Amino acid sequence: MKVRVPMAAAMLGALTMAGGVFAQSASENQVAAKTDWSVFVENDPKECWAVSAPKETVNTKDGRVVSVRRSDILFMAFYRPGAEVAGQVTFTGGYPFADGSTVNLNVDGTEFELFTEGEWAWSASPAEDTKILTALKRGTSAVVTGVSGRGTSTKDTFSLFGFTAAVEEAEKRCQ
Repeated sequence: MKVRVPMAAAMLGALTMAGGVFAQSASENQVAAKTDWSVFVENDPKECWAVSAPKETVNTKDGRVVSVRRSDILFMAFYRPGAEVAGQVTFTGGYPFADGSTVNLNVDGTEFELFTEGEWAWSASPAEDTKILTALKRGTSAVVTGVSGRGTSTKDTFSLFGFTAAVEEAEKRCQ
């Protein structure tokens, strides 16, 4: 199976180098806020994304809740028309995932598998992205669980309030 590379990886790297959580402060290109989701646009190359930070994060190791340091934890839908990317679902957990691991995305009881590389997780195909986007638009929360390279289990819960409006805004701006 050919695994896709998340288009957002390069974009996030450039934005976070400026400092802070880009979804709330580093990027000056926020064009909309839709309840718990924000929309950003870059013009060279043209890129648009809907993004949110988790409402709750729980980290466990050996069955016990632990405190860990993680960088930005973000869930997004990404558009880049020049690369024919439309609605790529991407998650960054703020740590390197365990080698060869996958991340579980649970949207109100419907589960999806995301593939990992470094700090990134994404679906296997554009067709899977479409299924995930449909579930996200219908859902109220998304729970993303993964395992770090150090063996810590993470569970990040995202509100989906405003998701549909944000993703439609990002898509419209990148047509």
